[in-house]
Amino acid sequence: MGTENPAHPSYPGRPSTAPFGVPPPNARPFSPAPPMAGPGSSTFRPSMPSLSQPNVPHASSSSTAVTEAPGFQVCPPSFSSPSVISPPLPPSHVNQNPGSEPFQHFNTPQFSQNAQVPTARAPAVGHGPFGAPPSGQLSNQPPTYRPTQNLPSVSMGSPPHRATFPPPSGNVPPLPSFPRSSFQQSYPAADVSVPPSRPTVPPPISGYPNQQPNVLEPASVSQSPFATRPAGYGPSPQMPSPFQTHQGGYVEPPQGPAPLGMHSRDQMLHASPGPPSNAMYGLMEDFSSLSLGSAPGSLDPGIDPKALPRPLDGDVEPTSFTEMFPLNCHPRYLRLTTSAIPNSQSLTSRWHLPLGAVVCPLAEAPRGEEVPLVNFISTGIIRCRRCRTYINPYVTFTDTGRKWCCNLCSLLNDVPGDYYAPLDANGKRIDFDQRLELSEGSVEFVAPTEYMVRPPMPPLYFFLIDASVSAVRSGMIEVVAQTIRSCLDDLPGFPRTQIGFITYDSTIHFYNLKASLTQPQMMVVSDLDDISVPLPDDLLVNLSESKTVVETFLDSLPSLFQDNMNAESAFGPALKAAFMVMSQLGGKLLIFQNMLPSLGVGRLKLRGDDVRVYGTDKEPALRTPEDPFYKQMAADLTKYQIGVNVYAFNDKYTDIASLGTLAKYTGGQVYHYPAFQSAFHKEKLRHELARDLTRETAWEAVMRIRCGKGIRFTSFHGNFMLRSTDLLALPAVDCDKAYAMQLSLEETLLTTQTVYFQVALLYTASCGERRIRVHTAAARVVTDLGEMYRQADTGAVVSLFSRLAIEKTLLYKLEDTRTAVQQRIVKALREYRNLYAGQHRLGGRMIYPESLKYLLLYGLALCKSTALRGSYADASLDERSAAGFTMMALPVKTLLKLLYPRLLRVDEFLVKPSTSSNDAEVESIMKNRLPLTMDSLDSRGLYLFDDGFRFILWFGRMLSPEVSKNLLGQDFAADLLRVTFSERETEMSRKLCALLKKLRESDPSYYQLCYLVRQGEQPREGIILVNMVDDQLGGTNGYVDWTMQIHRQVQQNA
Repeated sequence: MGTENPAHPSYPGRPSTAPFGVPPPNARPFSPAPPMAGPGSSTFRPSMPSLSQPNVPHASSSSTAVTEAPGFQVCPPSFSSPSVISPPLPPSHVNQNPGSEPFQHFNTPQFSQNAQVPTARAPAVGHGPFGAPPSGQLSNQPPTYRPTQNLPSVSMGSPPHRATFPPPSGNVPPLPSFPRSSFQQSYPAADVSVPPSRPTVPPPISGYPNQQPNVLEPASVSQSPFATRPAGYGPSPQMPSPFQTHQGGYVEPPQGPAPLGMHSRDQMLHASPGPPSNAMYGLMEDFSSLSLGSAPGSLDPGIDPKALPRPLDGDVEPTSFTEMFPLNCHPRYLRLTTSAIPNSQSLTSRWHLPLGAVVCPLAEAPRGEEVPLVNFISTGIIRCRRCRTYINPYVTFTDTGRKWCCNLCSLLNDVPGDYYAPLDANGKRIDFDQRLELSEGSVEFVAPTEYMVRPPMPPLYFFLIDASVSAVRSGMIEVVAQTIRSCLDDLPGFPRTQIGFITYDSTIHFYNLKASLTQPQMMVVSDLDDISVPLPDDLLVNLSESKTVVETFLDSLPSLFQDNMNAESAFGPALKAAFMVMSQLGGKLLIFQNMLPSLGVGRLKLRGDDVRVYGTDKEPALRTPEDPFYKQMAADLTKYQIGVNVYAFNDKYTDIASLGTLAKYTGGQVYHYPAFQSAFHKEKLRHELARDLTRETAWEAVMRIRCGKGIRFTSFHGNFMLRSTDLLALPAVDCDKAYAMQLSLEETLLTTQTVYFQVALLYTASCGERRIRVHTAAARVVTDLGEMYRQADTGAVVSLFSRLAIEKTLLYKLEDTRTAVQQRIVKALREYRNLYAGQHRLGGRMIYPESLKYLLLYGLALCKSTALRGSYADASLDERSAAGFTMMALPVKTLLKLLYPRLLRVDEFLVKPSTSSNDAEVESIMKNRLPLTMDSLDSRGLYLFDDGFRFILWFGRMLSPEVSKNLLGQDFAADLLRVTFSERETEMSRKLCALLKKLRESDPSYYQLCYLVRQGEQPREGIILVNMVDDQLGGTNGYVDWTMQIHRQVQQNA
């Protein structure tokens, strides 16, 4: 859910036409660099000579392993990076006789024998046969580019920003210098409106004058502008041309589009008569690019689909977030959309992507990395007096350890006597390593009694089960009863756990499970208008005391309704009855609904069958609750600490848009089983229900995220109820729930260099202990928009983006939502392009930060997801609503896998004899992911599709019959719609089942059923075709078309 902050009425409301913050057509969302005059978009780039690579020492502590995406080149490290060490200087670069003459000669650098020489081409219009400029532009041009003392002074455009500049690193050749006149039109003046990417001034470099950045002295012809000294490196004002093999002048490289794929830094360097500024050095390396364009009249899009970036490694958690601040909590708990926070509101307005965070407070940690537990027995929990921040690794101690300074509000607080420890010479407490709250970014405090409004509640599970005829015939009641019985011993909180049951059809059935009974007693209430609860004290029982009666009830439940022919559903009255029973304690309510509610309060009617509604302003109303009863009930349930999980089984319309509201506002989730039949769906329901019952749950929880001065969280998105301006009420929360929130600046300009965030979750553990889980993180404040893009986290951006888009579908048409997603990406890439347009000839290239190279693909995948794709015929209303509720609660990793699933070829793995441990082979095959395109599917192969919610086995038409027979038995040639996959007594079957088991264990949140599809069998093959994100299907864009379309829009008014 998204909730705007009511405490700040000045915060702009949702626009009527562009809820994503798109400005009106006649307004510019940012101020780009001024337009260039002349042919600034020329695609000419002089090729650089390849130098012999010297032996460059690397500092192992600061080096970072870089992995190249297929078809792309990773940009080399910055010249000014401290991790790059300058190579030793050859003797040819040492001035042997400094000051002997006003214009000194330097030896030519030795190039390798395989230096690249551009091929000759026809001369440009107006030029001579050797590329010479027309007469009058340059007089007395020498045949080569060696500097001469009679060289006339030539206008060079804007002078460099500063005279000091870092020398080239060892793996980059020196910049060649040419007379500028013949190329003057291709080199626009430096755009001083673009801020430097690194605002700090580097230290003086040996061999260069220490000149202030704001002092600009043009170079003189008679005297070198660079100071020299013995054994120092003094670069010549002009280098000999690397193109000396062409006598008579420089022969330009052939025309044509740039090579496909990424452009490295060396490919983007341009010749310059003097040292470039530090700003240009920083900007040259800070973006990746993709060459786009085709010949006139050609149908070829001019882009290699294989060169497009794809997340074949899945979600990769950001490392810069913790590398810069090692004491930060792990990204699995808190991820920022960018770890570079803008210092001003104007900079924020140019970001265009969502600015905020994604929080998963109870995320599962690997074994051995659990959140440590701290108990302040004598001192109580130490917090800031003013902002109530919990003590954390980023507080500082002063006054010999007697005071500590809050890192969020800078208030000095007294240190309790029992918590005092002296400081060492560096101002650090001498017990720093022994204090987990000072050395760990995530910690859990045991809360004292002042953090309790009432005694901690026991874990409570209440089951509301539909007993109508459709629920009986589908087998749902039997599977639910068996699963609950099998989990009784594993329910958390023993021996305090409470349990209760209600079933319903046209009447409501209560069950007395008192421990003194030998058989459960069933009580039927038929008055739906005035619900009364019989025996309220015996409907909720302690599981450890009444376990025998509960087991007897669950064993008899399927047979109790096996002959029931009642086709009505009094869901609303049954829900009110469950609320009356649970209101004293709270807990978790699990609803199993099989049909559309038809009796009593909350009854719903069939809607969405009128096709004419789609594409009109009435369409969004189909995805919102029809009856306000459900939202009001959700508010009441949350008030009494009751969380709801909805299990929807239907072969017809059940209005999940209304039923799911109960889960949305109580911190729960929706499980959808369309056309449920126990013979096929039993294992999925059994696994997901068992995980829901046995996973560790935080009861009666509230969560708040605090941040430093000048910033605040203004809107929140997910499944919860907002209790105050920033307090999220979560009656029951677990490791599979994540929450997103948007950030804004309260002040026009931030004056701090670092901002801090702290997530605090106050909850009751199943053991009965009140606890506070705290996650703390720090992030830099920056003045450079380019740095914000470089430090972006694609996973967090897409996660927040998805929630915003799903909320938009509740108010606008699907087509408008997809357009808004595309336009927001376009604005972000256009703003990023404008950062470099004044200093680089971008031409037909699309540029983007390396950190957001998958943004386009995830944006396309979001538009093709079940919640947003197509129109009436592409997904049913219930499927759309269920997908939206699910995506609103998913953690980042699970969401990204749903948007861009895993595709593996497995037939080669199955046929190959086992030569090592089976686990090693399974791990190897899991890493060989393929792009989601039909071109990846070979008709002779067997492929596995995995989106985290289901498996699809795709059998090629020409797959070996031996493989099919080993996997499917005698039914290998039958219609796969009637074949159920199961493990068989063959080696291939065992290996495939081991692979499926490993994939399920990697993310146990949901259980993937295995669907079988054979190539060419329609319409069943459509379940995999519709998920081929990279391909065009049903009028939707493919990855190539989507990229070209966005690129064209980025270039407009760029």
